[in-house]
Amino acid sequence: MKNELIVKTKPKSVISEDIRTIRTNLDFSLSEFDKKVVMVTSSLPSEGKTFISSNLAVTLAENGNKVLLVDCDLRRGRLHRLFGVSNEQGLSNLISKYDKDIDLAEYIRKTDMSKLIVLTRGAVPPNPSELLSSPKFKAIIEAFKKHFDYIVLDSAPVNGLPDALILSKVSDKVVIVAKYESTTIDALEDTKKALENVDANIAGVVINSIPRSKTKYGYYYYGEKE
Repeated sequence: MKNELIVKTKPKSVISEDIRTIRTNLDFSLSEFDKKVVMVTSSLPSEGKTFISSNLAVTLAENGNKVLLVDCDLRRGRLHRLFGVSNEQGLSNLISKYDKDIDLAEYIRKTDMSKLIVLTRGAVPPNPSELLSSPKFKAIIEAFKKHFDYIVLDSAPVNGLPDALILSKVSDKVVIVAKYESTTIDALEDTKKALENVDANIAGVVINSIPRSKTKYGYYYYGEKE
């Protein structure tokens, strides 16, 4: 799984440079915010949102920022496998047990990058959407803002689930991931409309898996025009 962290394993690759370009564009769009919360989502499963969110978090940490990467896909999240850390106590457990005196350090996991910390998904709960919409989750994000420059939320896909729409309420910017020749225009439009209906602040769309024969970039970032 760790080979998916391509920014670390192949830092000089074209794909790694593409992701750093996404980071730069996103960082510019977030310049007005002090503490920056970014949600990464997609229309459907298997479109690359976890790949993008994890590599984006790595590049942000490389740039000297203290970064918390949170697995908010409480159904299928796999950040614990990607980073090779324990999932025994994660986000779902933290929300369930949260109070103002809780020790947040018990739930976060260090990585081999000093600036990058991971909060895994935890046990799969029977009520993911209810946990994410609870006041406790918002309080947790506010508490973590005191300790990190960036918080990157790896969300469940938008279509068919309310999770990403709920998470957008605590996010400063939303990045939508689409897969070349897999994500349909209709699905992408539905995702965009659903997020706009809850006043989400969409930063742009990352289209991944573009063949090199089609473009010199494997990833294309389309930012929202003012």
